[in-house]
Amino acid sequence: MRKPLIVANWKMNPLTFKKAEELFKGINKEFKKAEVVICPPFIYLLSSKTKFSLGAQNCSCEKEGAFSGEISPYQLKNIGCKYVILGHSERRKYFNETNEIIGRKIKKGLEAGLKPILCIGEALKEKNHIADVLKKQIKQSLKGVSQKDAEKISIAYEPVWAIGSGSSCPIEQAKSTALLIRKILSELYNARKIRILYGGSVNSKNASLYIEKAGMDGLLIGGASLNPKEFLKIIKNISKLYSL
Repeated sequence: MRKPLIVANWKMNPLTFKKAEELFKGINKEFKKAEVVICPPFIYLLSSKTKFSLGAQNCSCEKEGAFSGEISPYQLKNIGCKYVILGHSERRKYFNETNEIIGRKIKKGLEAGLKPILCIGEALKEKNHIADVLKKQIKQSLKGVSQKDAEKISIAYEPVWAIGSGSSCPIEQAKSTALLIRKILSELYNARKIRILYGGSVNSKNASLYIEKAGMDGLLIGGASLNPKEFLKIIKNISKLYSL
């Protein structure tokens, strides 16, 4: 059994290097029963030596060139990044990223040697059409991706209505959605080799339930990852599930 993948998305936080260093130091431990990935803002990726993996929150779909303000996935790989979050609902909403754009970023990230984390999820108004929404996001974003490359990708299910709301997805609903995602993936690949993560108002009280009861392979954590004690408690609770 693979270790659960626990990804921290700091988003546009914190505002100072001092605070970022405090966060890094607060969670800079070796985790034997979980693969932990911290995704801070770009400017903090070089600010600390870490015992965990580093990831980015986005990347360009171009390798290099005259693209002011963009970050190449090759640059991210060169400074030690292992993962990159792509297609987050905030990127879709505020920066108008389409499935086609996200798909291009996935391919370029894979080409650079990064492991993409593809975010998918339905908005509140789409809850009655979740199968159609997720199928479209997955198939269009992964169009042209081979089985070999697909095995390097993780799918993060983040219902948009749960992100930052304090209202997490009910466990049974998360379980049925995980099965739905696995079914959609099975139309394209050997789905068992692709990790499915849950994200959306995750905390130390519900985190292990998404692994144990809903059958997720890991978590994508936002706000709770900015609190070292809470984040470490999440990892500890999940690690207990993998104790011999």
